[in-house]
Amino acid sequence: MKSKAVWVKLGILMLVTLVLIVALTRIGWLVDERQARQQEAVLSVAASQAGEQQLLGPMVSRWCVESWEETTGTGDNRRVERQRREFTLMRLPNRLSVDGTLNQETRYRSVFKVRGYAGRVMIKAQFDDLAALVPVAEHPGGQLTCSDPQMAVSVSDPRGLQAVEIRRGADLLAVQTGTLHPTFPRGLHAALRNQALDQPLALSVSLQLSGTTRFSVVPAASATDVQLRSDWPHPSFGGRFLPSPATRQVDAKGFSAQWQVSELATDAMADVRRGQKDLDTLDFSMVDPINPYVMSDRAIKYGLMFIVLTFVCVGMLELLVGRRVHPVQYLLVGLAISLFFLLLLSLSEHLSFAWSYGAAAGAVVGLLGFYGMAMLGHRGRGLGFGALIALLYGALYVVLIQEQAALLIGALLLFSVLALVMVLTRRIDWYAMQAQGQRPCRADAHAPASG
Repeated sequence: MKSKAVWVKLGILMLVTLVLIVALTRIGWLVDERQARQQEAVLSVAASQAGEQQLLGPMVSRWCVESWEETTGTGDNRRVERQRREFTLMRLPNRLSVDGTLNQETRYRSVFKVRGYAGRVMIKAQFDDLAALVPVAEHPGGQLTCSDPQMAVSVSDPRGLQAVEIRRGADLLAVQTGTLHPTFPRGLHAALRNQALDQPLALSVSLQLSGTTRFSVVPAASATDVQLRSDWPHPSFGGRFLPSPATRQVDAKGFSAQWQVSELATDAMADVRRGQKDLDTLDFSMVDPINPYVMSDRAIKYGLMFIVLTFVCVGMLELLVGRRVHPVQYLLVGLAISLFFLLLLSLSEHLSFAWSYGAAAGAVVGLLGFYGMAMLGHRGRGLGFGALIALLYGALYVVLIQEQAALLIGALLLFSVLALVMVLTRRIDWYAMQAQGQRPCRADAHAPASG
């Protein structure tokens, strides 16, 4: 009967664990919901202010029309028809230089933070000549008429433009909205009147620009040099190209980075000419190194292991001190552990993750330490139980923060717990314990006396 009671209790504890798994799953759904609402906040800011920004250009274009006469039919049906075709000529820079300082601007939607940026971007483009803008007739007798060349800079979200200045050499040009480009219509353009096509062209563009989360540049030039700076200390560099390691600096005050891209390393120029929308870019994003929703989600994934380890602690204390713990008490302890993750999620929306984790863990450790005094029948045992739970929370925090070494730390933690259980129970006679109830019996207590 005693053995049967032990197995019944283990079965009840398994049911308790299943109930707690359901609770953890529901909290996980809540994390997903809050993370989705954060993404809605990002989209809301992008919809009302300016979203991610992508710069393309300057590019110089010329719109031309070729007209010619074409004879059709024979004899009395012979007719002369006037034909025409419209086409666009484009010239991309030989050398493109982009220099930008984009400092962070935090925007809020309810309790959600949205990372944005604002600053000045200087663009310089050098064209050796504009011979590519000289049209060639494709039909005999074709007559060509072309507009003045136009320079254009594509900006993915023009709402982020606060001030714009475009110069040809030292001359200030009149800026107009739109690029007049069918594939990249958003941005700005300026007419290049009286521009000699066989002469070099130097353009400079100054933009006061703002955006949300991400900034990228299309390296559509024979040689592209990009230098970016920001006071955001946690950039994520992306796109098809990473900044040069020799020039990249990231510290608590921000970052600076430089990219150098040759036309031999990218199809950006050819893709722009073909009107492709998916272009090679180099970019950086403002990311939170400790995203509260990502961290909460990762913490919940360790939730079952944490509950099992807590139950192991309670079970070991139950065995070692000889005081029975009811399954309802296991359930209450498990619910307190589960509520930790809900506290962590709610607090992290208002505080830093470290403070949120400390506050949630402190509340649960204090509660379990206080409850442990009554559950284990002794003040010292309750405090010891609370200390064990605090140690587990400390280990979990290290696992969450050290993402690269999380697997190693987790494996060492589980091995350490198993080793501790084996050491503490090495002298327990489990058969005798089954026969006498849950009160542990030392294996050496049954050994015959010497002498």
